[in-house]
Amino acid sequence: MDFSLNEVQRGWQQRACEFARAEIRPLSLKRDQLEGGFAPWDWDIIRKGSQLGFRTLAVPEEWGGPGADFVTQGVVMAELASGDSAMSKAFSQNWKWSHQIAEFCTRDQKERFLKPFLADDTYLMGSASTEPNAGSDNRYPPDDDPRAGYRLRAVRQGEDWILNGEKTFIANGSVGRLFFVNTRTDPDASIREGTTTFLVPVGTPGVRISNIFNKSGWRFYQNAELVFEDARVPHANVVGQVNGGMKVRSGMAAEFGDFELAANALGVCDAACEFALRHAKSERRGGKLLYDHQLVQLKLNEMFALAESLRSFVLRTAWEMDRHVKSASPVLAMNYSTDVIQRVTRLNLEIHAATPGAMDAMAHKLVRDAIIWSHLAGDATQRLKAVRRLTKSLEPISRIPSPPIGGEG
Repeated sequence: MDFSLNEVQRGWQQRACEFARAEIRPLSLKRDQLEGGFAPWDWDIIRKGSQLGFRTLAVPEEWGGPGADFVTQGVVMAELASGDSAMSKAFSQNWKWSHQIAEFCTRDQKERFLKPFLADDTYLMGSASTEPNAGSDNRYPPDDDPRAGYRLRAVRQGEDWILNGEKTFIANGSVGRLFFVNTRTDPDASIREGTTTFLVPVGTPGVRISNIFNKSGWRFYQNAELVFEDARVPHANVVGQVNGGMKVRSGMAAEFGDFELAANALGVCDAACEFALRHAKSERRGGKLLYDHQLVQLKLNEMFALAESLRSFVLRTAWEMDRHVKSASPVLAMNYSTDVIQRVTRLNLEIHAATPGAMDAMAHKLVRDAIIWSHLAGDATQRLKAVRRLTKSLEPISRIPSPPIGGEG
């Protein structure tokens, strides 16, 4: 299994690395320390990144995009996240829905939504799933309880659907132009059989932004409430089939969501390792450099070992996805990244705390960003989903057979 990057992949990686260091990292702490964390939104960084191809990276070549493979997407996300995790997510959030448009949308829908997305450097996308009373049960829903899951209702009136309800903590919620909105179209059926996904552009009458959330981490990344009050959406905006919303969520976009978070975590770990090593080689305690203290060396060793193990997991996952290998790797990589990113950023904070004086703001920021992984994509239910999928992997990586119990036989 060869994970060495080809020339195209290395080109994208280098471009992302240069952009992260020259454009993203100088803004990272400044944006994090804004009151509220979210205003004013920095469109300039989005435009610059978009012009380099980072917003549209996942759009297929046949529709005018770069059509980057998953290995390329993974290394680009990691490089951007080494500059700022939230800014990386602001770009890669669009890739998830680019995949979904390519996989499930009709040619008419691609013409109406994908072309404008490609043409406008400020066109961002998101998904409206989480609700005040429906969150993790959307990710891992009960099989037979119609009370669980989405409550935003969609009722058909002729060639339109009328949507009523609200969504909360929606990614790119205050700055997005197009949302995949998951609704309940059959209130008597379970979420697996009674939900429908709609394409809803911002500006649709009856759709408004209610609240933008202040957060301890990922403060650049926008999360907002969307309220639907008799919002009228044409039937032509149904994604897939009516009452087939869960099938839409089971495609490549679902796999990408888990992979995306693991790759982003890798970038944060790389940044933490870089900052910790730099600090250890420049600060002194007890008459010698921190780097020369055995305890600091042990912490650095653990940080780099964890980051490299996560890198291997992310690249293997991307390799499998590029080859359409059915496995639990994306969700397992995401689960593993949760533990790794929080441990690595904590160790970085401890190394910075070894010297007296004001605590390093970036070390604190990385820890706050890492805490976000505790409740991304379903919290504990994510782990349940991973265990369940282990038994459903259709093409597991081959292993050397174990010898029979009791000897060679």
